[in-house]
Amino acid sequence: MILIADSGSTKTDWCLIDKNKVVLRVQTKGMNPYFQSEEEIIEEITRTLSPQLPNKPLSALYFYGAGCAFDKIAVMRHALSQSLCVEGEIEVNSDMLGTARALCGREAGIACILGTGSNSCYYNGETIVANVSPLGFILGDEGSGAVLGKLFIGSLLKNQLTEGLKEAFLSEYNLTPSEIIDRVYRKPFPNRFLATFSPFIAKHMEDSSIQALVKEAFSAFFRRNVMQYDYRLCKVHFCGSIAHFYRDLLIEVANELQLNIGTIAQTPMDGLVAYHSITSSNITSNVKAE
Repeated sequence: MILIADSGSTKTDWCLIDKNKVVLRVQTKGMNPYFQSEEEIIEEITRTLSPQLPNKPLSALYFYGAGCAFDKIAVMRHALSQSLCVEGEIEVNSDMLGTARALCGREAGIACILGTGSNSCYYNGETIVANVSPLGFILGDEGSGAVLGKLFIGSLLKNQLTEGLKEAFLSEYNLTPSEIIDRVYRKPFPNRFLATFSPFIAKHMEDSSIQALVKEAFSAFFRRNVMQYDYRLCKVHFCGSIAHFYRDLLIEVANELQLNIGTIAQTPMDGLVAYHSITSSNITSNVKAE
């Protein structure tokens, strides 16, 4: 049995594969070793994931997550080994490599994440060879749910949006301007909080002020990230909730910039299942041949 995980800032999707077939899907909270301690990650896995897994060892575990880079890879790998029974390898990689493998498989392409945060890379079919740093929602993360929320709230509180939207928003979310400021500047995970406003933004996409805000955010993502790669020679693929729910506007902006859009998926999991099913099949075939 192989366990695959795709973890973002908000949630972690887990998929258990047995003989190349999906036997279980589980969702837990996001696990990011950059923001969470090893103990917190172990507690979340032990409490919410482990009870749902079969009582038998895993042959391999592939974890793709936000914050999984440099020394944090070792932190996440140790947390996984302490909380799950794995007989074989535990591979921890960035969510960006997971997205590239899911969207491009073994073909070259530009892979992008547009969810709570944003990221992008040029993938040569085997590994990431170029990556523009996303920089987080304060300095970067253009086009992400957190940045859309930040731009929206900033415009809303400065009365830059169509009349009536401010009152409708504050009423629907039962918030006051002071409560919003407190959540953004004093509470943990302000990026998650800001990203929760995406459904309201999407619901009012016909409003010209909202549409202009979102188009500018997507344009910034393309210009500041994607167009630093050799985008004329390959397709640009996307995954993430923002890419999925804002698909039409994303394609419109890409067409204006003469970008060639490929796959747009809500999550990378189906692509990762296909990728690792092929990989495990190849390994089995090689073993039998030997």
